[in-house]
Amino acid sequence: MADIKNLSPVEIWRNFDKLTQVPRPSGHLEKIQAYLLDWAKEAGVEAFQDAAGNIVMRKPATPGMENRKGVIMQAHMDMVPQKAPESNHDFENDPIETIIDGDWVRANKTTLGSDDGLGVATIMAVMEAKDLQHGPVEGLITADEETGMFGANGLPEGELNGDILLNLDTEVWGEFVIGSAGGIDITATLDYKEVETDKEDAAVKVTLKGLKGGHSGIEINEGRANANKCMVRFVREAISELDARLASWQGGNMRNAIPFQAQVVLTLPKENVEALNDMVADWKDEICDEFNGIENTENIEFFTENVETPATEVPAEIQDNLVDAIYACHDGVLRMAPSMPGIVETSSNLAIIEIGGGKAAIKILARSSHEYYKMYLATMMESCFNMAGMKVEFSGAYGGWNPNPKSDILEHVLKVYKEQNGKDGVVQAVHAGLECSIILGKYPHLDVVSFGPTLLSPHTANERCQISCVAPFWNLMKQLLAEIPAK
Repeated sequence: MADIKNLSPVEIWRNFDKLTQVPRPSGHLEKIQAYLLDWAKEAGVEAFQDAAGNIVMRKPATPGMENRKGVIMQAHMDMVPQKAPESNHDFENDPIETIIDGDWVRANKTTLGSDDGLGVATIMAVMEAKDLQHGPVEGLITADEETGMFGANGLPEGELNGDILLNLDTEVWGEFVIGSAGGIDITATLDYKEVETDKEDAAVKVTLKGLKGGHSGIEINEGRANANKCMVRFVREAISELDARLASWQGGNMRNAIPFQAQVVLTLPKENVEALNDMVADWKDEICDEFNGIENTENIEFFTENVETPATEVPAEIQDNLVDAIYACHDGVLRMAPSMPGIVETSSNLAIIEIGGGKAAIKILARSSHEYYKMYLATMMESCFNMAGMKVEFSGAYGGWNPNPKSDILEHVLKVYKEQNGKDGVVQAVHAGLECSIILGKYPHLDVVSFGPTLLSPHTANERCQISCVAPFWNLMKQLLAEIPAK
């Protein structure tokens, strides 16, 4: 395990190193919540946990700066628990193993948690610092951002005092985000009565893995392969050509991560097994050809294993309806933003498929910075799965964050960035969900900007943070806080 705590600036890396030792996958935050409260107590920082599980820290102004506008620094405490198939990492109990790889910090075959551990570490660095100049500052460290922004959604009104919100959850250094997409979770479910499998049939487990996966907002425009969408093309052909039947399907595991693997169990006449093996080999070649230059095709595996024939399987009519709906379901970019042609406006991610044991569940995250288009896409999905007889529910909806190009804090950030780095910052809107939109719904007076050091491939086992941009990021934070204007 690399010793990252001595990297520069030590104020941030020392705290990030501590965070890597505390398990904090989304949905299992008791350890990190307790750690942050204990850390604050030891550092002499006022802190409390609110009803939504968020941790709020407060620090008074340095003498003579009491009249400055209050600044809220905001990051989320949870991390996406993704790992390489060969990893035995237990996200609920094991520390993250960090590796220094040239100019990058990454983890050992797991997500690193720099999304958004670096933001949390920055809040900790400001809170414990004795030598910084600043007005009144607050740290808002939200719970379960990655699984539905539950902490931000449950944030009580009247809890925060600041005038400016600095969100520290942007992943390209030098980009300053002033707008983000809204999202909605779509869950389609169906209970069915399984039928007995023909005892003479063979059973084959088919696995597709080794795809890149990735962030279903930021990387949705890269055209990466979705394991569920690749698998359904093969399954449909196996059913129609080889009398195959579907027994079970497991694909994807996070609603906001592009699925990088999927697995199905098919039953079929024994004499067709060899032809199924040939079909899988042909589909592997096809997928590698289609995604050559986008995926690392040498990493893609598509293979069969003979397994014990299950006692039951999905009834033929329901199987056909499910396969048709998965095949028809939109996945990827639907529309680019008319006002910012390089930015994705609306997209969907066919994230998770679980079929077997008499239950089918399909989970999708739809995103759009345009509220009506978000609901158009959600209703499109609802229509698709309703035709397969599935019950469709919407949940976890959050609005987009409409850009304010005339923001005072944006102007201030861009000025300091140019002074320090000798070049202009890039003003951006992103096709990802940021908590800013939800927080603004409760605190509409806030002036907001989001920025952070460069992270690559968040939500994957290849997540990494660029070391060389953490120091300029910290320099920007320090000068920003020192120069916050008076109220």
